[in-house]
Amino acid sequence: MLKTRQCLLGIRTFLGVTSRLWGFILYILRKHLRTIIQYQTVRYDTLPLSPISRNRLNAVKRKILVLDLDETLIHSHHDGVLRPTVRPGTPPDFILKVVIDKHPVRFFVHKRPHVDFFLEVVSQWYELVVFTASMEIYGSAVADKLDNNRNVLKRRYYRQHCTLELDNAIPIKSWFSDPSDTALLNLLPMLDALRFTADVRSVLSRNLHQHRLW
Repeated sequence: MLKTRQCLLGIRTFLGVTSRLWGFILYILRKHLRTIIQYQTVRYDTLPLSPISRNRLNAVKRKILVLDLDETLIHSHHDGVLRPTVRPGTPPDFILKVVIDKHPVRFFVHKRPHVDFFLEVVSQWYELVVFTASMEIYGSAVADKLDNNRNVLKRRYYRQHCTLELDNAIPIKSWFSDPSDTALLNLLPMLDALRFTADVRSVLSRNLHQHRLW
């Protein structure tokens, strides 16, 4: 009887260790897969401009592109909050530790697929500004991580700076965790074309109804 109990205890211990080991392996595999998706080679051909295009670009001012942070470039959740849109066990791209009202808070941040490539390309076309309706202490830390010392996200606005103005907005679906999302890549042709326009509102204000659909 004693040997049977010892045998059962040994089996349970083995199963427990195996389960934890398998969980760790799955965690590593998911993190590796996210890294592959995030940094996979993506092509957007930026061909040399024709003389006509160069003259047109020189005739208009270099524009400012304002990028929303949360649910556009990244998605995050903090300690004690696990949103159903993030699959349990999905590893974040980075973790931020900030102090809010004298309490330490950890934010688990997931980068939207292709965000690094997107920022690399559009920073060549526009002066970039990032904004968030969240607190500055959080938004600034996220922007630092996304900038990664490239010095392309120097201008930043936060909750206290936000107003509602949509005439020059480009709607984009909110992103939470879909690793196959390509919305940022899909914006590149439009942003490439808009830099040649004198006033982007003449184009973008025609599509305001899309905001209500999304």
